Amino acid sequence: MYIQGDVYLTETKEIPKNAEKVSARNGRFILAEGEATGHAHAVVDDELEVYERDGILYIKASRPFTIVHEEHAPVTVEPGIWEVDRQREYDPFLEETRIVRD
Repeated sequence: MYIQGDVYLTETKEIPKNAEKVSARNGRFILAEGEATGHAHAVVDDELEVYERDGILYIKASRPFTIVHEEHAPVTVEPGIWEVDRQREYDPFLEETRIVRD
């Protein structure tokens, strides 16, 4: 598992069927965007593949890659297939779970 801020990657065995290939935006694959600052957890690497299914991103990399963000230290991730997720928090008063926002 790799963590950068509120984004974390867990290794998975395969990319789900019917996942759609995602294109880079301005040379970057955006994993999550901050609502308040406009900063983003992103990967700048033209040799990996990113897929999306049901709002979940998957990264397929044959070599190490680095996740960057304006407010966090870079994180280098080993080759493999990775599922991208967001940290969640539970509010016991509202009895709901929500995604942590950067």
